[in-house]
Amino acid sequence: MAQINWTKQALGDLEAIGDYIARDSPAIAQVFVNRIINSIVQLETFPLSGRIVPESGRESIREIIFRNYRIVYSLENDTIYILTIFHASKSLTNLTDDIN
Repeated sequence: MAQINWTKQALGDLEAIGDYIARDSPAIAQVFVNRIINSIVQLETFPLSGRIVPESGRESIREIIFRNYRIVYSLENDTIYILTIFHASKSLTNLTDDIN
């Protein structure tokens, strides 16, 4: 079973998503954030379930999709690093520069 570690970037992204949704409904925001977390927790059992990030092309940089959000992670041995979470309409350019 893989271990999940969150980067500061990913934690900030998750908080920002929750804050944005909470402007309309704090209750829905909490449910949505919990569902994102639950989708990430599944990576502990199935770390290769995400696809390779097309912008990276590296086998170790993968992503899962939750609704319209891309959850990008790196896989190193038995450790998963959650790198960022962002809306699919946005560009991954900044992250790609950091991981290449």
